[in-house]
Amino acid sequence: MIDRTQVALATVIATASVALACSSVAPTPPEEPGPLPPSRAPERTPVEPEPQPGPAVPEQTHLRVTATAYNSFPSQGVGRGTHGAWGDRLEPGMKTIAVSHDLLALGLTRGMVVRIEGLAGDYVVLDRLPRRWKKRIDIYMGRDVHAARAWGRREVQIQWAGEASRSFR
Repeated sequence: MIDRTQVALATVIATASVALACSSVAPTPPEEPGPLPPSRAPERTPVEPEPQPGPAVPEQTHLRVTATAYNSFPSQGVGRGTHGAWGDRLEPGMKTIAVSHDLLALGLTRGMVVRIEGLAGDYVVLDRLPRRWKKRIDIYMGRDVHAARAWGRREVQIQWAGEASRSFR
């Protein structure tokens, strides 16, 4: 009688000898796994769209400065008093200012639009002051000496928009 252990041992030996005899045959590649059954498919969470950025709103800068006034006459300044430091032509009636060099470093550069506390309208930076002045603006008042003297020297708050817009909205 043959018991089960002998049968199992004979099966293992037969399988091993077949495997040794077939070693020159290339093994078959494993099958690619198919799609998962519906019950095992991973759940997808809905993805919310990223919010689109709106138009850039320029940051506004406020600063307290000393404000004086100046006039232009043929006897004054570069170009007989008719040109700013960057060569811009100054004419009576224009709303322009000159700024100190430290304000230039803060971004208050040529062509920037500025609002000045106590004055109506917007002023454009078209001139600069000598290096000795700090935190100072000079308001152009054309040839109106009386208005410049009446203004005198004041502490005011100025406001300007960031570099991107160069104007207030």
